[in-house]
Amino acid sequence: MNRISVDIGGTFTDCFFVWDDAYVEAKALTTHHNLALGFNEALDIACRRAGLDRTEVLSKVDSVRYATTLGTNALIERHGPRVAALVTHGFEDTIPLSRGRGYGEGLDPAMQQNLPAAERPEPLVPRHLIRSVRERVNSAGEIVVPLDELDVRQQVRELVDNGAEALVVSLTNATENPEHELRILEIILDEYPPHELGAIPVLLGHQVSGRKGEYVRATSTIVDAFLHEIMFHALGQLANNLRDSGYDKPMLVIHNSGGMAQMNSTDALQTIHSGPIAGVGAAQHLSRETGIGHIIATDMGGTSFDIGLVPEGGVKHYDFQPTIDRWLVSVPMVHLLTLGAGGGSIASYDRIHKGIKIGPESAGSDPGPACYDRGGLRPTVTDADLLLGYLDPENYANGFIALNPKRSIFAIEEMLCDELDMDVLDVAKEIKRGVDEQMAIGIGKELRVRGYLPEDFTMLAYGGNGPLHACGIAERAGIRRILVPPFASVFSACGAGNMQPLHIHEQGAHVVLYNATNRSLYDRYDEFNVIVEGLEAKGREDLVRQGYDEADVRHRLEMDMRYGNQLVTTAVVFDVNRIHRVGDVLHLIRTFSEIYGERYGKGSEAPEAGVRVQTIRVASYVEGDTVKFESLDHVGERTTPAPVSAREAHFIGRAAPLLTPVYDASALSEQYVIAGPAIVTTENTTYLVEPGWRLEPTPQGAVWFLRDDTDPAKEQ
Repeated sequence: MNRISVDIGGTFTDCFFVWDDAYVEAKALTTHHNLALGFNEALDIACRRAGLDRTEVLSKVDSVRYATTLGTNALIERHGPRVAALVTHGFEDTIPLSRGRGYGEGLDPAMQQNLPAAERPEPLVPRHLIRSVRERVNSAGEIVVPLDELDVRQQVRELVDNGAEALVVSLTNATENPEHELRILEIILDEYPPHELGAIPVLLGHQVSGRKGEYVRATSTIVDAFLHEIMFHALGQLANNLRDSGYDKPMLVIHNSGGMAQMNSTDALQTIHSGPIAGVGAAQHLSRETGIGHIIATDMGGTSFDIGLVPEGGVKHYDFQPTIDRWLVSVPMVHLLTLGAGGGSIASYDRIHKGIKIGPESAGSDPGPACYDRGGLRPTVTDADLLLGYLDPENYANGFIALNPKRSIFAIEEMLCDELDMDVLDVAKEIKRGVDEQMAIGIGKELRVRGYLPEDFTMLAYGGNGPLHACGIAERAGIRRILVPPFASVFSACGAGNMQPLHIHEQGAHVVLYNATNRSLYDRYDEFNVIVEGLEAKGREDLVRQGYDEADVRHRLEMDMRYGNQLVTTAVVFDVNRIHRVGDVLHLIRTFSEIYGERYGKGSEAPEAGVRVQTIRVASYVEGDTVKFESLDHVGERTTPAPVSAREAHFIGRAAPLLTPVYDASALSEQYVIAGPAIVTTENTTYLVEPGWRLEPTPQGAVWFLRDDTDPAKEQ
């Protein structure tokens, strides 16, 4: 297996390089003006470590895979084209009204309840760029009012004349009958042929989302259109760079559904959060191979802190109507909670609470934290870590970046010391305490709202800053076991290398498996199977078009189900794809009840209220080779290695600094144990063992952080 996997983050570009049986990791600063430059630098570092030439590698690898947060950042910064929308006559205000809840989507519960201060987000489609066309299709897919084609031409002309740079067509009930949307596309291409219209994209709602619901389907398509241009040019730039370097295969892009596809089979919307979700995929793979039980996956990079949940058995949680930024969309996406807290997060003074606020604004890679000495003037989490003694100024990022403590002192003194009436080190401690508490609160909420207890979970800490803050976060979250996985600093890039080619197609449906009113079971088997077969055909077509053998395509049936008139639906994965008899229907009901009971507690199942299906979904995929994770077990005695040096470090709850031994990467061998306080500095990250914790390495580079009263032999 020869494979290159890349995760382009807001601060660093991570590269995970597999060449036969060798695994190589490398990092470089993200070059936002041209992502290809950062990729080339990271790959050059990996190739040098492997003793290979970049051109030779790119001519021989079987695939290059990209995960990126580019779309996420573009949406947050509102960098995109002027999007216009065509809707059914009478539905012109559906998008602006946003179900009457637009002020709250994407905000935390406290902000959602603050009605006097509620503000709707700046619309991606201004009201004057929303036009309606005369047509109507009913909920059964029957055409009630034929499409007025002259009206369509008039509305499209006016939108283009008003500066529209992307067109969205989202008509009522188009998922039941897309005839009018398809005809509008033909009219647009006839009215403005591609050679005249240029690169302006035209997106159809029913092709972006197959589920019912005019508003969420429209917002999904609008977000997709808003990101289309920037993703097209950025990914095109990366693809051209690969071709210029001798790579002649299609470039693969990681999707937020947990799969990947070629660039020509990727919607911009599918790239949102793809980097962190690749890390959740790697956590799922690690869980399956090692059997370590419940995992809370945490990725602390330079810009954000991402939390993913992988319960025992390696099954990820999905959001089927996730909120992206401030917009509710209807695309299947692996569940992820993102906090604006990373190594580059800026610490500022909160005048209301008279304390320190961490993030969400980040210094990024340019100019970066003040200590990078590249023009940054505001204090960050990394500046605090440096002054507290955790980071080595001469050996940060393998010496790639020399840190300047004087800049950190200046930034903290200028921005925070006078406001807080504290000295520099006390402020640095407050920054460390604040960021750890912020992330611990996020973990606690994520687990408890789903019915889990933090003490039942192993915290997976990865990303460039994961091992540095892991002990502080876990201490406050009530977690007693931390695992820093193999390839921790580039774990999301490693996950991208494990992704399977996958496409998810879905269709809104109203299937009553058990009708409580007349006590009857569903018996329209052929109708159900036709829907599943159609969704399988779409997935198979996607994969065959990308060059995969039809015989290798596999399908997985999933459905959104609920009891009676419950508002909450539960996504259920099944081990059968067809129903032919009563026993098959009962099997679907039984599977749903088992999953419902596991999630909400045994005895909460209520099949007597009726069992309904809201959405039928088929995941089509092709299995492939994956990175192998070795056992986490260790047999034999452990000894303490000799430190290479020592320095004073400051810890929360300790008034005086502690003389802390410092180790290099050779200490991360499975025969060693290191008691805190201690610091282990490696090429790509720093391991901080806080007082009360100990560090125990395992084979392949994974590392346990354990409370001193924890017996790993009992808990593994």
